[in-house]
Amino acid sequence: MKPRLRRWILSACAACLPLLSVNAGPALQESFDLSVPMPPTPVAVDGHARLFYELHLANFSRRALDPVRVDVLDAHAGVPLASFAGEALERQLDRSGLQWQAKAGAPIEPGRRGIVFFELALPAGAQPPRTLRHRVAFRAADGAVVQVEGAAVSVAREPAVVLGPPLRGGPWIAIHDPSWERGHRRVAYAIDGKARTPGRVAVDWVKLDAQGRKTDRADGQVADAYSHGEDVLAVADGTVVGVRDDLPERRRLDEASDHGLETGGGNTLVLDLGGGRFAFYGHLRPGSVQVAVGQRVRKGQTIAEVGFTGSASDPQLHFNLADGPSALGSEGLPFAIDGFRALGAYARIDDVGRTRWTPRPGGEGMRARELPAGNSVVWFAD
Repeated sequence: MKPRLRRWILSACAACLPLLSVNAGPALQESFDLSVPMPPTPVAVDGHARLFYELHLANFSRRALDPVRVDVLDAHAGVPLASFAGEALERQLDRSGLQWQAKAGAPIEPGRRGIVFFELALPAGAQPPRTLRHRVAFRAADGAVVQVEGAAVSVAREPAVVLGPPLRGGPWIAIHDPSWERGHRRVAYAIDGKARTPGRVAVDWVKLDAQGRKTDRADGQVADAYSHGEDVLAVADGTVVGVRDDLPERRRLDEASDHGLETGGGNTLVLDLGGGRFAFYGHLRPGSVQVAVGQRVRKGQTIAEVGFTGSASDPQLHFNLADGPSALGSEGLPFAIDGFRALGAYARIDDVGRTRWTPRPGGEGMRARELPAGNSVVWFAD
């Protein structure tokens, strides 16, 4: 073929391509970029396996996109596991991309991302799916509702690691909830060039009395809180890799707190449990840490005391498990506790300290190898 003729044929074919794409099917529609940054690991909660993870909805288009429904699919079986729309979706969706001041129902603007925070409960006795896939229905700028499907992610085959309790006795309320705008669950930190969610399965533990009060005094003294000064325990055999014990403690519960990234967790202790797992303890009482960096500890050993340092709202113990030794630069991992007695739960966090919890249906019961449900009240072995 002559060079001139060959160039003409290639040019003519290139000119036809736009016509071919227009006639080949419906017009292209820009959608969210779907991603799951951290694969979910099953953890048992109240007899059901749950998957703790996030679905990110990034808007790279030039127009706002408004998610109206999110479906979680078993990618292997091709069947839906759960659907979220309306209020159910709003409770789990951060639309701001800032993880705070998110306006319910507001479209996700260009250059922003929404995050759906899942604590997906599977049917009792059901095996976790091998792979998840996600389908998002959204309203485009022209008002049409369209769908995009993607963000396939493998589910970890091994269940969450089982730990000993971080405290003794009780009653203790396990405070965690994915719907709180600035709770641990909803806060990511970009440290060393990567955004992570260290508090994905973090729990704040506060001790109560039989009436659900945090203290029996009305003078607001920190030392009178039931949590304050309680022993903190090693949840497993491990090595101490981080200690901070020099931050002062507020004396009154109503005293203001102003802390940055480095001091928000208060006095802290970090244990390397092996296998890429690190246990973090926060808000410890100053001067109470009983171990040093490099020291080996045994499961159940007293290592510190509950305090009121950092940005805690009450004397409490912050506890979480992560995949690295950096408090903010690690991914939070799910965990279970080897045994506790389930007493009941609070429907509203505002009722904690004011009224007694709602007793567990069917009465109190022993739970094994589970994570206490959000805002549930438990008793550990003394």
